[in-house]
Amino acid sequence: MAAVARRVIEPINAAQCAGLDALLARTPDPTVSELVEAFAGPLFDEVPAGDEGGARRSRLIVMILSDPAGEARAWTGPAEDSVRERYLAAFARVLPGLSPQELRFRMRGILAVTAVDRLEAHQQPSPGCASPVAGEAARRWAITFLTAAMSAPPTRT
Repeated sequence: MAAVARRVIEPINAAQCAGLDALLARTPDPTVSELVEAFAGPLFDEVPAGDEGGARRSRLIVMILSDPAGEARAWTGPAEDSVRERYLAAFARVLPGLSPQELRFRMRGILAVTAVDRLEAHQQPSPGCASPVAGEAARRWAITFLTAAMSAPPTRT
């Protein structure tokens, strides 16, 4: 299972790294929206709607994210941790008021929202419900929503 998970996750990690590298090469001070796009965009690219392979990848990603024991999360390998740490550092620079714990929580939110959206895009709609939006519209909506979530003021504790 670890080999299967890595076959799915590694192209996403590589695209996330490439996106962050290109973004930081262009500007040392990217916006929250640019960081969200670089992080979440590859999930849309690697898990396209209307593709059976994308449907299987979506289900695997949701399964990994939701494993209560955490065993499945270890299947993704150390490269994912490296990518996540790079993004955490970049988000910390543009959102200095957030604690590391809250930043990690919000990044998990990016993954969860995107993975569930991609999963829903592959499922048959329930009778009487509209089909999930696919393609560029879904991507733009997600980036807008996730940018707002990441940019929200720190939670008071």
